[in-house]
Amino acid sequence: MAVYLANLLQIAVFAFWLLIVGRVIASFVDPRSRHPLTAFVFRATEPILAPVRRILPQAGMVDFSPMVVLLVLSAVVRALS
Repeated sequence: MAVYLANLLQIAVFAFWLLIVGRVIASFVDPRSRHPLTAFVFRATEPILAPVRRILPQAGMVDFSPMVVLLVLSAVVRALS
């Protein structure tokens, strides 16, 4: 049973990882999030990225919060393996 829960958690973390990568790509293509899919990706990832963004020091126009969250998610997946 624990193996199934670990696998389910890994799938959920990977799906969120893909959403964050999609947000990074969408921020270059559609930064105002006018498309419904882009708006969904921004709304789905903002609750995780906003607290990280508040903790990190400002680096001009570059947002490092997706990179930090991706590193943490990668560590979580490795810990579950």
